[in-house]
Amino acid sequence: MVGSVWMRRSAWWAWLGFVGCSPDASDPSHPDRNACIALPRPQLDEAIALEPVFTDVAVEGGVALAHLPGDGSRWYVAAKSGVVYTFGDGAPQVFADLQDRVVEDGEAGLLGIAFHPRFADNGEVYLAYTAPGADPFRSVIARFTSPDGGRTLDVDSAAEVLSIDQPFTNHNGGDLRFGPDGFLYIGFGDGGSASDPYGNGQDLDTWLGKMLRIDVDGGDPYAIPADNPFAAGGGAPEIFAWGLRNPWRFSFDRATGDLWVGDVGQNLWEEVDLVVKGGNYGWNLEEGSECFGRETCPVDTIDPVAQYRNRGGASVVGGAVYRGSELPDLVGAFVYSDFYRGTVWSVRNGEEPRVLHRSGGRRIAAWAEDEAGELYGVSYDGGIVRIVPAPPPDGADRFPRTLSASGCVQPSDPTAPAAELVAYDVALPFWSDGADKSRFVAVPPGERIDVGADGRFVLPVGSVVVKAFARADQTVETRLLVRHDDGAWAGYSYAWREDGSDADLVVDGLVAPVDDGAWVYPAIEDCAWCHGEAAGGTLGLRTEQLTDDALDRFVEHGLLDARPEGDPLPGDTASLEDRARAYLHVNCAQCHHPDGAAGRARIDLRIETPLAETGLCDRPRAGDVNRTDAWILAPGDPDRSVLLARVESLGSVRMPPVGSLVVDTAGAELLRSWITARTSCP
Repeated sequence: MVGSVWMRRSAWWAWLGFVGCSPDASDPSHPDRNACIALPRPQLDEAIALEPVFTDVAVEGGVALAHLPGDGSRWYVAAKSGVVYTFGDGAPQVFADLQDRVVEDGEAGLLGIAFHPRFADNGEVYLAYTAPGADPFRSVIARFTSPDGGRTLDVDSAAEVLSIDQPFTNHNGGDLRFGPDGFLYIGFGDGGSASDPYGNGQDLDTWLGKMLRIDVDGGDPYAIPADNPFAAGGGAPEIFAWGLRNPWRFSFDRATGDLWVGDVGQNLWEEVDLVVKGGNYGWNLEEGSECFGRETCPVDTIDPVAQYRNRGGASVVGGAVYRGSELPDLVGAFVYSDFYRGTVWSVRNGEEPRVLHRSGGRRIAAWAEDEAGELYGVSYDGGIVRIVPAPPPDGADRFPRTLSASGCVQPSDPTAPAAELVAYDVALPFWSDGADKSRFVAVPPGERIDVGADGRFVLPVGSVVVKAFARADQTVETRLLVRHDDGAWAGYSYAWREDGSDADLVVDGLVAPVDDGAWVYPAIEDCAWCHGEAAGGTLGLRTEQLTDDALDRFVEHGLLDARPEGDPLPGDTASLEDRARAYLHVNCAQCHHPDGAAGRARIDLRIETPLAETGLCDRPRAGDVNRTDAWILAPGDPDRSVLLARVESLGSVRMPPVGSLVVDTAGAELLRSWITARTSCP
């Protein structure tokens, strides 16, 4: 897959040239352009757009969306904090407030809502949430009634239908829906931690790691459907199917009754399952269709209908089979997405998945259908979108599909840089799975780089940052970070061919073997996760990060009018405190700052922020990662510190959440030493 074709960094330092480009070459519409500037956006084949709707609704922590049976005019969004809101044409109103009985912690909270099919007659609403009463909490399914046709919920009418103690804080499932048979279906995760330590997925005596089916109308609090797999014994009678890790959102095809489930994987595979009565979906004997922790797989399990590789951060969100009218080609296909990547796919049983949209579904936590079969997504950050047809492409696609056509290398020899590239280096590199990196920048002729008051470099429109990654003396990837004509940044990965002749654009992402491990080639949409507007696009182009040689070179080649003032980041001889803060600044602060993309964690890891104001001294908001008495930073006790746990982990709790498959052991040891040495946390 990869070859040792890109020159090592020492060779690049010998080349310091910078030349301008002809007017034709700088024109992105010119068919023979060969300049590493003003690259056009690629015209990607996207079948759908995600149109914001209900613009008065912005519920933070939204995890479920529903409407009244038979009434598409009134909607409900459940927030993980324990509040359900209802809305129609205007701003949302509180439907139910259960915050005093809900435990919200990481993946725990209010997780699901289902209206009884005969709601108009009985007013019954079923909620799934985590509650006190066990260590760490219980998962509860409770029935409530609405006294006014769905305007409010009588929280004092709660009647517990069933509950189960959770052994850990994650993998709570929590979705619930009435099936076409009138029975209530419930999804529970395997109980949490990693690798299903108690084997719950395959244990037929527990509800954990299962899909349940109960008859809430046939008994008090429920009856067992006569055809459930273990209704007559041999396992828990409520079980409908098993072998699931964390079924995060499921739905029934309104035309066929088929049950579709998105099951969150561990480190390798996210999967979509077509669940049937009595089906075993493999966990923890299998992850996806591959054996998990064993050389041979069982023969009686059911493989996923679709699966995709976790490229360092993934969490599948099950959607629904599309039965609307606005997208005729999509009718009958199951639509699903990924919370972190933002990709939206469709799949039909027996066919390959199709990418519908590459990035707009990021942080969508649930999907729902309206009465007409159109699909809506609710964002965990607030807001609701609707799937609509994508607009037609705007002109011809002129984005380079090979590195040799990018203008950033010599067309006849893509191992040699284009003349207008200026090399630079950083004092403290961002962790990139142990790779050595060579860095270059190209700025349109006559343009200059501005430097903000915070030391951030502001590159002009048309600029390109080039980075080559080499591991074990092999260059595995060359990445272009482009500031397009709309002012926004986008990243593009090129994977080198085995023969070293060229590198090819990676559109949808790739994980490939490299030396003794694997390498993540990010999808186009993945780059925006770290290189977003709040981070300023580039990460290393900052006064405190650039070496003296790099700053001098930028002045020499006219990219800067003068060397900017500013103190460099602490180096190897600095104190333990300063080195640890510098590590967090470089590796984490691009997301973890007030305007960043870190979401619910709400910590500020910029080095200039006083420790007492970083939020590190708080209890974790985004889960305790199975640490007892967890704090984000527990002075003197690294094993209770969630900050360190996330750096040392892989899979869904990993930080950074995307693009990395290898733990930075040296960085983790630095943080461990720092936490151990601290006697207090202001």
